[in-house]
Amino acid sequence: MFRSLKVRNYRMFAAGGSVSNVGTWLQRTAQDWLVLDLTHGSASALGTATALQFLPMLLFGMFGGVIADRYPKRPILVTAQSMMAALALTIGVLTMTGAAQVWHVYVMAFLLGMISCVEVPTRQAFVVEMVGRDDLPNAIALNSSSFNLARVVGPALAGVLIYVLGGTGPLFLINALTFGGVISSLVFMRKSELNPSAPVPRAKGQLREGLRYVLQREELLMPVLLIGFVSIFSQSFSMSIALMAREEFGAGASSFGLASSMFAVGALGGALLAARRARLSRKLLLTGALGFGLFQVASGLAPVYPAYLLLLVPTGIALITINTAANSSVQIATSPDMRGRVMGIYMLVFTGGAPLGAPLIGWLSDLGGPRMGVILSGALVLVGTGMALLMTRLISSRVARAEPDPEPALAVA
Repeated sequence: MFRSLKVRNYRMFAAGGSVSNVGTWLQRTAQDWLVLDLTHGSASALGTATALQFLPMLLFGMFGGVIADRYPKRPILVTAQSMMAALALTIGVLTMTGAAQVWHVYVMAFLLGMISCVEVPTRQAFVVEMVGRDDLPNAIALNSSSFNLARVVGPALAGVLIYVLGGTGPLFLINALTFGGVISSLVFMRKSELNPSAPVPRAKGQLREGLRYVLQREELLMPVLLIGFVSIFSQSFSMSIALMAREEFGAGASSFGLASSMFAVGALGGALLAARRARLSRKLLLTGALGFGLFQVASGLAPVYPAYLLLLVPTGIALITINTAANSSVQIATSPDMRGRVMGIYMLVFTGGAPLGAPLIGWLSDLGGPRMGVILSGALVLVGTGMALLMTRLISSRVARAEPDPEPALAVA
């Protein structure tokens, strides 16, 4: 389950990332709570903030993948992490001084999204340079475990800290400090133990080349399309948890943190189960997608808060199963010189659905209540799973027909 940790560089990276992930979830919880406080509980405003954070990935995510292929990945990550720390420090100071307004949160969310366009595909492609192909699925699953362990601790701790410290401002400052963990791990890595891919020379058409590469390979196309449909609603699920906890069940900050943590408990369990598997199959990917849709519908129908909390656990298991299986299968099926661009496309569809899903869920929740938003989200995930399979078959068939027939001599051979 923990075999990737035998690699010193990855061990340092995972340790630093674990500290930073806790800070990230402190900030995510604080950001949602701050928007609700500043707008007196507006679901649409919360959806707008979430959408702005993911909109840049939708617009520029593929260009970030091109940058990841062209330049050494470690310096890019150090620069990006430092910029994110500066943003957290800025919004923390504004909140602590009472000067924060909702447009400040919108600007911060958008700038975080811009940095993520480059940081996320670079970080995803950097993992294989630390551990190699054989341990890549395990390292991806352990990264998910670390992220979701922080998701267990972070929101619950955030709820307590908001109450104890009297507001959300200190949480942004704490997050700024936690970036030091991952930055330090990157700085002190042993370069001789890395296996960097050769930078791809600058040339025209590299973006189109990445798109063609994905379209011509069904083993890449199917998980990319599936994660694209599912992520429209999965990326904004934390917003749905906030709305259900606060507006439907009347929970306070600490109880809201508990709901996020219950979801993360399931996600952590799913990640650890994935780490034990040597191979993550397409069947597992589809099972996770269907389970996520069904458990969303069930959680939206939960009659009382304890039942809602319990249903969040299998929902988290299903979601992390999709994410881990899709990420692993895409990276393993990609050649090193294309990995940055392919992961740029993957992260575009993974996070780019939020600008569509978050406002839609916010609007549906304002119109028919949080339950309606969650139930419809689950139903649309089920529809999207079927659409992904259908589109994969149609696109693969069209690409196969468009390919020229082999030369007669080659066909005979």
